[in-house]
Amino acid sequence: MTRPDASPRGAARRGLRLLLRAAAVVLALAGLLAGVTAAALRLQFTGAPASWARSSGHDALWLGHMWVDGRRGERDVAALAARLRDTGIKDVYVHSGPFELDGTLKPEKYPNARNFLKWWRTHLPSVRVSAWLGQEVKDGGLDLDDPANRERVLSGARAILDTGFDGVHYNFEPIGDGDAEFLELLDRTRALAPGRLLTTSVPQTEPYLGMRLLARAVIAHDKYWSRGYLREVARRVDQVAVMTYDAYWPMASLYGGHVARQTELALHTVPEKTGLLIGAPAYHDHGGPFLDAAESVAGAAEGARLALTEHGRPRHRVGLALYVDFAATETDWKEYRTAWLRPG
Repeated sequence: MTRPDASPRGAARRGLRLLLRAAAVVLALAGLLAGVTAAALRLQFTGAPASWARSSGHDALWLGHMWVDGRRGERDVAALAARLRDTGIKDVYVHSGPFELDGTLKPEKYPNARNFLKWWRTHLPSVRVSAWLGQEVKDGGLDLDDPANRERVLSGARAILDTGFDGVHYNFEPIGDGDAEFLELLDRTRALAPGRLLTTSVPQTEPYLGMRLLARAVIAHDKYWSRGYLREVARRVDQVAVMTYDAYWPMASLYGGHVARQTELALHTVPEKTGLLIGAPAYHDHGGPFLDAAESVAGAAEGARLALTEHGRPRHRVGLALYVDFAATETDWKEYRTAWLRPG
C-alpha cells in the first residue's frame, strides 16, 4: 500500500511547501536588505553641510529638442539666457537626436541647430553647448555591439560637430557594466574631434556590495555600474553626469541619502581631471505622487553638499546638472538657487 506522503499528490504538496518556504526566505532577505539599505541611506542624509559645499560655477542643464527643430526662436534663446546668466550653469546639453536603430543620425533631426548656436553665442557666449545624442540600446533598440552601427554613430557625431557644437553628450541606456564596445566608442569619438568636449550621462554606481547583481536579476539589465567601470568611462571623457534620479526611494530623506551616497562614490572614483555632475530631477512625472514628492532639486543639492562636506575639501569641476528645462518649474529653479547656488 502506498503511503500518503509518497504519492504523487503528496510529493506535489511537499514541493509546494518547499517553494513557499524558499519564497518566504527570499522575501525576508529582500526586506532585510531593503531595511538595512534604507537605514544606511537615512544616516547619509544627516549633519550640516559646510558653507563652502555649494556651486563652484560648473553646473549644467539638459535642454529639450525644441531648440534645434525650429520650435524655438531667438527671443526664446534670449529669455533662457536671461534666466541662466547669473547662475552657475556652464554647460548645456541640447537634445539633437536620437540616433536611428542602425546608428544613423539624420540631419533633419536638428534643422535649426546652426541658427540656435548663432543666437546662443550672441546672448550667452560663456556657456558651452553640447549636442545631446543617444538611443535605447536594450532589446529592440540600437545595438552598439555591431561595429557597423558604431561607425554610423561616429559619422553622425562628426556631422553634428561640424554644425558648430562645442561637444557631444552621449546618453545611451542601458549600458551594461564592463561594456567594452562603449569604451571603444568613447575612445574613437575623442579621436575624431580633438579639443571638443566629450561628455556622457552615466547610471548610478552600485551603492553597497551585492546590489548590482540583485538589481540585474530583477530587471534583467544593469541598473548600477561598478566603481571600476565608472572609472574607465570617466577617464575617457571631459565630464560624467550621474543620473541619480528615478531611484524609487519613497521618502525625501532616503532620496537625499541616495544622492549623498552616489556623490560620495563618484568623488572617490571619478578622476580629478574629469568634471563630475550630479543629476537633479527638475521634472515631475516619476510615475507616482509619492515618488514625485520624494525626489527634488533641493534633495539632490543637499545630498551632494553633504557628500562634499564628508569628502573634506572643495573639488574643482563638481556641479549639479538639472534635468530638464521644459519640465522645470519655478519651484525647481528656486530650489537650485537657494539649496545649491547660494545656500543660506
